[in-house]
Amino acid sequence: MTDTTMNISVKIPSIGSPSLRDAMRLVAGGVSVITAGEGDERTGLTVTSAVSLAVDPPTMIICVNREASAWPIIRRYGHYCVNILAHDQQHVADRFAGKGGIKGVARYENASWRGLFTGALALEGALASIDCEVEEFIDRHSHSIVIGAVRGIRTNPGKPLVYAQGSYGGFHPA
Repeated sequence: MTDTTMNISVKIPSIGSPSLRDAMRLVAGGVSVITAGEGDERTGLTVTSAVSLAVDPPTMIICVNREASAWPIIRRYGHYCVNILAHDQQHVADRFAGKGGIKGVARYENASWRGLFTGALALEGALASIDCEVEEFIDRHSHSIVIGAVRGIRTNPGKPLVYAQGSYGGFHPA
């Protein structure tokens, strides 16, 4: 890339092995299930990248691959719920990750759910369920950054489910 106004040449490095994905697997993250849709159009996905944008006003961000089955549902319904999983809810994380080919409404089986203000569902026993109404979509590369205004929060005591280096585990304070 060359800046013609200053005649400075900048070389963009090529990214080889290890990849960004390999590097990011080294970051331990809390596991959340994102739920969206209503009725037969319920679906969701498992993420380790749900974060708060601001506490005033309360706002959350999720990043969703636009090829994911949940993407058109989040877009259509304009809501999502971030369900922060407890250490004993790995089976829910696996279902929402599509393990075993599980899709759509079938991801909600073998767990208890409660409807929220936006219409998204909260997982009973999750450490937190954060009900969000979509404010904005920002498309970048293969993903969309979804900014949501928080409309409700439910919390429960417990320890978080953590994911790092391709495996689930628990958090053990030092």
